[in-house]
Order: sequence, then C-alpha cells, then structure tokens
Amino acid sequence: MYRVTIQYAVPEDPEAFDRRYAEGHVPLVLPVPGLRCFTWSKVRPMGGDPAAGPYMVAQLDFDDREAMTAALSSPEMAAAGADADEIGVPRTMFAGEVVPELG
Repeated sequence: MYRVTIQYAVPEDPEAFDRRYAEGHVPLVLPVPGLRCFTWSKVRPMGGDPAAGPYMVAQLDFDDREAMTAALSSPEMAAAGADADEIGVPRTMFAGEVVPELG
C-alpha cells in the first residue's frame, strides 16, 4: 500500500478551516481514482507549543505505487489540489510505501 500524507499548518481561524475542509475539500478528494482510504485527524502535540506543530494531517491510501501515481496525475486530484491552494493554509505533502510490520 502507498500513502500520501498532507500536513496542514495551524490556520488563523481553525473553526472556519474545519468547516471549509469538511464541506468543500473532502467532497473533491473522495472521487480521486484508486483511493482506498481517506482519513484526517486534528493532531495535538504531546508537550510543547500547540501552534508549532501541524494542525491537521490527512492521509490518502492507494493499493500500490501505480495506483497512487495515476491518482496524483488525475483531473480529480488536480481539482483537489487547486482547492487546497485556495484554502490558504500552508501544507506539506509526503508520499511513500506503508510498512505493514516492524518485526
């Protein structure tokens, strides 16, 4: 399985961000071809300054590298990416293979 992870910085207005994300962005992500699972969580540091870490982490899972690559170049992902740009919160994206077991 391959995963795309997106970390969103702390927004100026968290309530407005949450509403915009759930009502506007999520419906654009769900039809991305090959998407196996889509989750997001509002992360909180376990110590330190809450404003220093990411506010939200989204994860998009795909069966394999080929499915992820096809999804990343799809019109649906382009629409979701353009929408994420409009949200106006800095974000960082990562992609990689999910390691199912450590031992």
